[in-house]
Amino acid sequence: MAVGGGGDEMEKDFEAKLRLQQQSPSPSQKVQRNNSISFRAPQEQFTINDFELGKIYGVGSYSKVVRAKKKDSGNIYALKIMDKKFIMKENKISYVKLERIVLDQLDHPGIVRLFFTFQDAYSLYMALESCEGGELFDQITRKKCLSEDEARFYAAEVIDALEYLHGLGLIHRDIKPENLLLTSDGHIKIADFGSVKPTKDSRITVLPNSTNEKACTFVGTAAYVPPEVLNSSPATFGNDLWALGCTMYQMLSGSSPFKDASEWLIFQRIMARDLKFPDYFSNEARDLIDKLLFWKHAVAKNDPNHLHDQLLGNDSITRHVIFPSKPVMYLW
Repeated sequence: MAVGGGGDEMEKDFEAKLRLQQQSPSPSQKVQRNNSISFRAPQEQFTINDFELGKIYGVGSYSKVVRAKKKDSGNIYALKIMDKKFIMKENKISYVKLERIVLDQLDHPGIVRLFFTFQDAYSLYMALESCEGGELFDQITRKKCLSEDEARFYAAEVIDALEYLHGLGLIHRDIKPENLLLTSDGHIKIADFGSVKPTKDSRITVLPNSTNEKACTFVGTAAYVPPEVLNSSPATFGNDLWALGCTMYQMLSGSSPFKDASEWLIFQRIMARDLKFPDYFSNEARDLIDKLLFWKHAVAKNDPNHLHDQLLGNDSITRHVIFPSKPVMYLW
């Protein structure tokens, strides 16, 4: 983290930008305010010195996540530390605020929980649920690949959480093994909502204009973005299903389905739908991944009820493969 002078000025500048939406609207434009948002996870007056920092869980473009133990209570958190200077420079304030507001309202066993936030002159902090089992990516790397039974179980939990998110009118937009975390008892939790996109019919309270941001803006990770995003088409719930299909392929093979030497080559393979299955993939696995990656009827519809029927209904594309006998209610 940055050290040195200028902290007071940076903090004032950052706070001013956070308050921009509350300024008076122009005579020709009425601005919707979000003063009614009441946070479940409070903004505390803690400092970083109130925590014992441990191993780094992950590093992003403007943040890192570290294991943090609260000194007075002994509680363990995954502390997301975000660089204010970089956030302002890259105009990411709206993304950070949206992530905080959305996480605060989510309540599902398959999604990481936000406990509280705090800040200082240089950083914003989110205290998140710590998943001691690490990333699904690490498990895939350690084992080389997962069994179909393991992949089936993890996919079932991801689909259950996605059904919840999509039912609230939220598109995650960055489903991948690195953002699927494992609890100490082996359950999946979706993390990293920095790319989340509310739809116009979202049931989540969000900032003004959050649903007006172009849903076709490129976000996410190259190996997991669908052709529609590369074609600048608006994001749909189907984008998360494409990423799930890529993730299932990676669980079973050890590598992403469109892996190549550069992002440009990856994009070319995605656009061409150049997908090759290893010989050891079962017919059921091939069928499910193929349907997740290539079915068009659900990708085109942002209808959570339609999505539920396609994924979890009696005649769904996944029911016979992922849920042969175990109801979703028993996953957790």
